[in-house]
Amino acid sequence: MSCSQFKSEIVTIIYYCDSSLELKHQVIAAEKNQSGRVIIPQTFKENKSIIAVCNGDIKILNKMGDRIIAAEYVA
Repeated sequence: MSCSQFKSEIVTIIYYCDSSLELKHQVIAAEKNQSGRVIIPQTFKENKSIIAVCNGDIKILNKMGDRIIAAEYVA
């Protein structure tokens, strides 16, 4: 398969690291295969459990656990 058969796609990946249950997210440029499925690099997946892959640069306003973490700083 030649490089010209892959298309790049901006995606937001929601995940948590295996060492913590804090949800995190990151925007990356990922390649898509011929069937349109996003290919997430293996180096990115290491030590992570991926929850969702969203199309585009998503602005996440609040994630599960954000209020608990914020409350810890107030107390």
